[in-house]
Amino acid sequence: MNSKIKRTLNFSFTIAVITFVLAAIFSVISSSILNHVTWVAGGFVVLVIIIIGIVFDMLGIASAAADEAPFHAMASEKVYGAKEAIAIIKNADKFSSFCNDVIGDISGIVSGTATAIVLMQLAYILGYDEGSSWQLILSVTFTSLVAALTVGGKAIGKFFAINSSTQIMIYTGKTIAFLESKLKIKIVSKLQKKRTK
Repeated sequence: MNSKIKRTLNFSFTIAVITFVLAAIFSVISSSILNHVTWVAGGFVVLVIIIIGIVFDMLGIASAAADEAPFHAMASEKVYGAKEAIAIIKNADKFSSFCNDVIGDISGIVSGTATAIVLMQLAYILGYDEGSSWQLILSVTFTSLVAALTVGGKAIGKFFAINSSTQIMIYTGKTIAFLESKLKIKIVSKLQKKRTK
């Protein structure tokens, strides 16, 4: 029991550190971009951040919903990415935590900050005074639109994650296998090795 608690605490600490670093990187990059582009381009950046959150939320749910058996059959036939998909599914708790809690939550926070920057730019262009009723209407409209796109997009993503988990996981496995081979980094291979020990 103590070893399980220790592993959980270590994983939680690692996730917290990763979240801190990624949140800082996302915030710096998005703020730097948004401060040097028009509000239209800024709106596109916000949309991209929202889509990233939706995609990773879908991946996290798909990993938990996927059945491992079909991937063993694929792996025996040497289907590219099948072994990586198995490693993900076996570690679905950690993978979904990273996708849903880390990337998903960071995307939500950063999209909110990015939206605020875009709103300030748009309010300045339109000549709305700070605290005016028009600025309030603009702020409520854009914030509600971002929330609607995020929640609606995640709802659609959940549907596909549950009903097409096998297809999503094999594509994810192929993508990770490609990244590992091209970038020479270990993404899920370490998880796979830990399971076989």
